[in-house]
Amino acid sequence: MNEPILYSFRRCPYAMRARLALLVSGMRCQLREVRLSAKPEAMLTASPKGTVPVLVLPDGTVAEQSLDIMRLALAGRDPEGWLGREDAALIAVNDGAFKHDLDRYKYPERHDADAARHRARGLAFLGELDARLARAPFLGGAARGFTDAAIVPFVRQFAAVDRAWFAGLELAHLRPWLEAYLASPLFAAVMAPVKPWSPEADPVYFPA
Repeated sequence: MNEPILYSFRRCPYAMRARLALLVSGMRCQLREVRLSAKPEAMLTASPKGTVPVLVLPDGTVAEQSLDIMRLALAGRDPEGWLGREDAALIAVNDGAFKHDLDRYKYPERHDADAARHRARGLAFLGELDARLARAPFLGGAARGFTDAAIVPFVRQFAAVDRAWFAGLELAHLRPWLEAYLASPLFAAVMAPVKPWSPEADPVYFPA
């Protein structure tokens, strides 16, 4: 194996942020799109936890957490200085309390949850992000960075649950930030459709 292998799922927010960092860093890898209903044995052998993303390096090293993949890629090459704009505390809130509420807002039946209550709690976090974006154009300051990439896929998912409701919110700074990020060539590149991987298929490389 000459290139790293990334096991990914296009719509997974954790995999999205890993791909964003890989793309910015220029770390070329074989991209293996996973069917969550039929996870490949090669991925489960590398990472028995069975969730994406998983990055397998040529020397056999495995990174199986999205933030670790981001840091690993950017440690090799970080042309935009993303690592200098990482707010670990804010990302921890996103990955903890906000993700908890997001899941229960999006899938209330699955969690036997009150969707309205969890939507309100999630909105409180978005209000914090909006206040931060009132002070600077990005979550990490004057330029996009690690924190934006780590959080934007989850805000995207929250917004998509009820687009009409979200469009009516008074989030004067967060909504333009989200819309600009989703319209960027960077995000378009990481969201390009990919056929699910099979051992017989020709390799798919990312960045293309």
